[in-house]
Amino acid sequence: MAAAMGEVGSSVVMVTLGSLILWCVWKLLDFFWLQPKKLERLLREQGYDLTPYKFPFGNMFDYAKMQMESESKPIKITHAIAERVAPWNLQIIRTYGKKSAFWIGTCPHVHVMDPGLAYAILNEKSGIIKKPELDPITKMMAYGIFNYEGDKWSLHRRIMNPAFHLEKLKFMSAAINTSTRDMINGLLKEVPSEEYSEVDVWPYMDTLSADFISRTLFGSSYEEGKRIFHIQHEQAELGAVLIRSIYVPGYRYVPTKDNRRMKETNAEVTSLLTKIINGKVKVLKKGESHKDLLSLLLESFYQDQGKITIEDIIGHCKVFYFAGQETVAVLLTWAMVVLSLHPEWQVRAREEVFQVFGNEKPHWDGLNQLKIIPMILFELLRLYPPAPTLFRFTNKDFKHGDTTLPAGVQIVIPTVVYHHSSEFWGKDVDEFKPERFSEGVAKATNNQFLFFPFGGGHRICIGQQFAMVETKLGLATILQRFAFELSPSYTHTPANIVTLRPQQGVHLKLRRL
Repeated sequence: MAAAMGEVGSSVVMVTLGSLILWCVWKLLDFFWLQPKKLERLLREQGYDLTPYKFPFGNMFDYAKMQMESESKPIKITHAIAERVAPWNLQIIRTYGKKSAFWIGTCPHVHVMDPGLAYAILNEKSGIIKKPELDPITKMMAYGIFNYEGDKWSLHRRIMNPAFHLEKLKFMSAAINTSTRDMINGLLKEVPSEEYSEVDVWPYMDTLSADFISRTLFGSSYEEGKRIFHIQHEQAELGAVLIRSIYVPGYRYVPTKDNRRMKETNAEVTSLLTKIINGKVKVLKKGESHKDLLSLLLESFYQDQGKITIEDIIGHCKVFYFAGQETVAVLLTWAMVVLSLHPEWQVRAREEVFQVFGNEKPHWDGLNQLKIIPMILFELLRLYPPAPTLFRFTNKDFKHGDTTLPAGVQIVIPTVVYHHSSEFWGKDVDEFKPERFSEGVAKATNNQFLFFPFGGGHRICIGQQFAMVETKLGLATILQRFAFELSPSYTHTPANIVTLRPQQGVHLKLRRL
């Protein structure tokens, strides 16, 4: 009897184990084959042409290889940078058409090259379209308002909006001028006379933008903020290597040297921000009012007590510091490159600066009188968009007109390809022609969604006006003090490394004015 019961028990165990194995096999088959093939079929029904699905990594290795090869050497000095910055996207679009898709792992990445569809995607508000889930490494570097969804995003955006109103930015212009003065003094040491001297301006613009954001975000605590800048710089370099490597699920959690260092730097940034925030809170509780961005955010925090946490504020500070600093640094740097290549526009811009400001330091009240510099910056943003690609994810089936994008696909809106498309901008697309924007963006784009350097839709970058004010003031001051041209040692290496950075620095020849 006991033996029979034992045999029955063994049989139950074997059946259970067999069922578990079959279930695991089925789930793996469904994840790695059935679901990808289903998405492939649905996309083909919508007229999309896809690269062949390669189990299990898709086109991941091909994509990484092409990106590394394109960045392995400089290109000739030209504004036609899309081939270097987004080589994979261009190749797939040219080979498979504008309605094309490729595979990263088991997920199809769908190119959206229809301006109407891109606009609808970026303006979707019901939660059908979301931002992709961030890699664990990216989350450590910057996770805040840019990544929130739904009601949480709406709440935080509403609370933050007042801090970015123009009247608030006006109070920050003095801090921006202080930062620019310090940078100019540093450059004057490199350019001791009225003769041309060679300078790599990228480190100066990088440090200047960090000083901008430190002063305007943290106010009197900006020196502590500058320490955060140095740490985040290290994080960006580490993150660029990790993010651009082949992603293996779970690998980011393995305690490798780079992964451990990312965690250590994240802990240090969090500790520094907590210290700064606690100091600001004490000041606010005394009834003192400050005009720096962090104080404004904390005031909003106390007005909506319980709806937003200190952890949220820390996350937002990381995002503003990281994204804000990067954006202004690359804008100022590419502005100097472009104006070196087009000295006639450098002369026109400088004449306007002296006409509006004279020899006085550029100030807030004169910014609206500038006409040439905004045209130059718009054309610069078209040719050198800070974020070359936008990504979204379909949480549910998304329908627009005759097109349905199924749930579970990654949407790729290649900004740099849009901005360099001769179909959209004409045969002179890769020429620097600021006059395109002489009558504004709407006229330049013929009221189409073709120009979106700061994203688009209801989630357009909250700090775009802030970045433009910083850039205008910084560039105007540089034009007052220096003439500049390309150095013979300059190499043209725009690369999509977090933002559109110069990969090998920016060597220019500067002369005092």
